[in-house]
Amino acid sequence: MTDTAPTPPRRPALVTIAIVFIYASGIGSAVVGILILLSRYRVEAAQVLPVSLLGAGVILFGLLTLAVASGVSRGSRLSRLLVTIYIGIEFTLHIVTIVSTDDWDWSGLLIIAVQVFVLVALWAPPGSRWFRAVAQAEAAAVVA
Repeated sequence: MTDTAPTPPRRPALVTIAIVFIYASGIGSAVVGILILLSRYRVEAAQVLPVSLLGAGVILFGLLTLAVASGVSRGSRLSRLLVTIYIGIEFTLHIVTIVSTDDWDWSGLLIIAVQVFVLVALWAPPGSRWFRAVAQAEAAAVVA
C-alpha cells in the first residue's frame, strides 16, 4: 500500500495574477517608504521625526503585504482575509484622496481598479473554490 498525500489543486490563473499584484504592491510600498525615509534630510528639523516614523511605517506595511502575499500564494484563508482588510483600508484612503484633491488623478483610479480585481479574484468562485480545496487537502494530510 502506497502512502501518498493528497495533492493540492492547481491555482487558478486569476488568483496567480492577483498574487503578482499583491507582491508588486508590497514592493512598491517598501520602495516608497524608503524614499519617504530618505526625504527626512530635506525637511525642517521639527519634521524629521514624523517623516522618519512615516517612512518606517510605510516600509513595514509593505513588508507585511509581502508576507501576506506569500500566505495567499500558499492558499491561506487568513492571508486572504488580511489582504481584504488591507485593501478595504487602502480603498477608503484612495477614495478620500480622489475626492479631496483638486486635480483629476488617473493613478488613483487605476489603483482602485487593480484592488477591485484582486478582491474579485480572491473571493469569486474560482478563487474561493481553490482556497477551500487547499484547506481540505491540508486537513486530509493532517488526518493521514
